[in-house]
Amino acid sequence: MKRIFKENKQSNKRYELLLEDLDRTKHDLDSAYKNLSNAVEPDLIDCYIYEVQSVQMRYKFLLGRVKQIEDSYAKNPLEFSGS
Repeated sequence: MKRIFKENKQSNKRYELLLEDLDRTKHDLDSAYKNLSNAVEPDLIDCYIYEVQSVQMRYKFLLGRVKQIEDSYAKNPLEFSGS
């Protein structure tokens, strides 16, 4: 029984870290959009376009992982109740 609780604590810690990473990525995306809107030189515009696309892909991936964890919790809430 202790092992189940330990795994749940690890799962919760991973979930919290994932949420923190998602929040940081949101700030990175905001920053990339600001930089793109202020860029004047063509090379910088290209750079910020690639940065925005890259951060968007990362955000989409992290959001998908968060939803996956939340869906698994919704299907079996007792599995996560030990923490």
